Amino acid sequence: MISSPFGYLFALASLAAVITLVEQKSKLKFFKFVPAVVLIYLFSMTFASMGVFAQNVEIDAIYENTKKNLLPAMLFLMLLQVDIRDFFKLGKSLVIAYLLAVFSLAFAFVLISFLFDFNKEMASAFGALSGSWMGGVANMIAVGSALNVSQEAFGYALIVDSVNYTIWIMFLLFLTPFAHYFNTFTSSHEQMAKLSSIGCSCTIGAKKYWFLILLSIVVAFVVNLIAQSGFALFNYTTTTVVLATLFGVIGSFTKLKNINGASEVATTMLYMLIALIGSKALFENFSGVGVYVFAGFCILVIHAVIMVVGAKIFKLDLFSIAIASLSNIGGVASASILAATYNKALVGIAVLMAIMGYIVGTFGGLAVGNILIWMVK
Repeated sequence: MISSPFGYLFALASLAAVITLVEQKSKLKFFKFVPAVVLIYLFSMTFASMGVFAQNVEIDAIYENTKKNLLPAMLFLMLLQVDIRDFFKLGKSLVIAYLLAVFSLAFAFVLISFLFDFNKEMASAFGALSGSWMGGVANMIAVGSALNVSQEAFGYALIVDSVNYTIWIMFLLFLTPFAHYFNTFTSSHEQMAKLSSIGCSCTIGAKKYWFLILLSIVVAFVVNLIAQSGFALFNYTTTTVVLATLFGVIGSFTKLKNINGASEVATTMLYMLIALIGSKALFENFSGVGVYVFAGFCILVIHAVIMVVGAKIFKLDLFSIAIASLSNIGGVASASILAATYNKALVGIAVLMAIMGYIVGTFGGLAVGNILIWMVK
């Protein structure tokens, strides 16, 4: 049994490192359907359920302090990649498709929460899930922390996310050969012909990891200091999340955006946060997860119906609505893969849409989550 705070953090960091290394080196197709973040959570939860980590004051304290500082640091670095100006260069139809995806998902979450009569715990869990489906796993952690989602409820959200995401990306890839028929239905062949590549503003030069780590630590310190000083927008965690997001967006308009390595450092922090959260969950608390997976599937069905209706009204092509959907529900990697199946020149569009989700996911998830919790009261 691991009882020391250092041993606890070292074990979790080693777990995340090993799984990430296996994913990178093995090139197994398995990881396309079960991402590293899910495996890190499951293994961390397994070790916790087996009693590997002691339940003592010291470990609880290091858990809270590490999570409290890693979360704003990760959000700040993640958002340095975002340039809102690039998003609006996508063109009217693509922006409409993206906004349609966001609002249809928000509506679907609210409707399903009402139909399934979620209790407060599951309402907050699906609020965290909405953060993921409007942005990514990092947004799910940010929203879940702000909404005080329990470790067990977060586990439900992560399982629903993983299962339904796998189904969704396979479905969208399956639809690719039928784009011509769909575009005929929506009268959007002319729109598809106008799409051209939009370059990805990739970073170049040496990766300055240590500078980025130092910078993110300073931001985390400042954000927590402001939250502790009594300047609370909402609760403590929500305040740190919002401030870190704002600092990240502001930083993206400066030369900080061009520093190479921010994405890798932010991803490392994300994996550590996932391991931390998993270490506080137990297997016996996950009975009945099937009904919530089904609820997640229903959300996707409602989202799909609204997207098709919207495509017909606004004459949107299949590529536009599929990429808008997957850039929200999947993220940069999966949206890029889907875009490449249409045309490799369109990958830049997918990247810009998915990166925009890093901002929308946090604020959209907080809005949806608070609505779901309010509905329970």
